[in-house]
Amino acid sequence: MAQLVVLYKTPKDPAAFDKYYVETHAPLAKKMPGLTRYEISQGTVASPAGASGIHLVAILTFDSLAAIQSGVGSAEGQAAVNDLQNFASGGADVLMFDSRVL
Repeated sequence: MAQLVVLYKTPKDPAAFDKYYVETHAPLAKKMPGLTRYEISQGTVASPAGASGIHLVAILTFDSLAAIQSGVGSAEGQAAVNDLQNFASGGADVLMFDSRVL
């Protein structure tokens, strides 16, 4: 199993971000080949120290790191990547890694 995690930093207009994310971006990203699960955070994203500066966390699951790379490299994946500039005004960090359940 492998994860693609996107940490969306607080946008200029959180309400507009949320609407666009649910109505436009998530449907684009869900079309990526190889995607087996798509989760997002709900509500406040906190840290042990309090506010995190993160507005939303997206966790996309694939079978392998190679499957993530293939999915992101596909036409559907590139459409999702290119869409970030349309709504992620606070910026985003993207992380990809193999994972295992302990």
